[in-house]
Amino acid sequence: MSEKHRDIGKVIIAGAGPGDPELVTLKTLRYLQSADVILTDRLVSPELLNCYANSRAELVYVGKQCRNGRSTPQASINELMVEHANAGKLVLRLKGGDVSIFSNILDELEALKSNGIPFEVIPGVTAALGAAAYAGIPLTARGWSTAVRFLTYYRSDVVTDEYWKELARTDDTLVFYMSAETIHGVVEHLLRHGIKNDRKIAVIGQATTPEQHVFTGTLEDFSQSGPTGYISPTIVIIGKVVALHQEFGWVMNKRLPQEYFTTTRTEIKID
Repeated sequence: MSEKHRDIGKVIIAGAGPGDPELVTLKTLRYLQSADVILTDRLVSPELLNCYANSRAELVYVGKQCRNGRSTPQASINELMVEHANAGKLVLRLKGGDVSIFSNILDELEALKSNGIPFEVIPGVTAALGAAAYAGIPLTARGWSTAVRFLTYYRSDVVTDEYWKELARTDDTLVFYMSAETIHGVVEHLLRHGIKNDRKIAVIGQATTPEQHVFTGTLEDFSQSGPTGYISPTIVIIGKVVALHQEFGWVMNKRLPQEYFTTTRTEIKID
């Protein structure tokens, strides 16, 4: 068959939610049950894959876990999507959380467009929304906070002193993604730039999973004796609304949480 008339498949980029396998859209579930190839992140519920994925689908783990040096390069993921779609297959690119919040979706969209691959994008429940809901913390609430900011902090040079001052002054709810290893630095910067030391913080590990664990306290308490060794993924919420957890938290803490998500598999090789 000529290149001009070849059968091209399609790539579905979908959010799998923060962990609870029931927090996926019906559309994502339908594609999960019909896809020929599933390219899945590490932070996708194992139960979702085991119970609902098409049993005939090729399941490829393309997770990222920088701490252990076994992350799949983004370029390899892009190549896999294009390769399988060019073979006429329906490809489900499954991402943890939502597809457009702190993900590499732009790289993937550019790769698909430049190669003439049809695609569809399906949103998911982002980690901040899942963590807040399962911890009983409304991110905005009348009389508590009228806005929320989604942030990440992974290097000291990515946030200026002026922005730290703004974050310290605002009454907006601050939500930090992927900051388990830097959260003590976040707290230190906020306190140094004038945030009230009695402002509340919640550190939520493995939110919405059976291994969810929530720590809450004041920033001052956290800076002096806050917990360490959080199990990834971790969401950090800072703001007045955190105080609502004590009244409305409805999921019991797992005393000794275990790893819910699987460790990243060996890097995928492209033939």
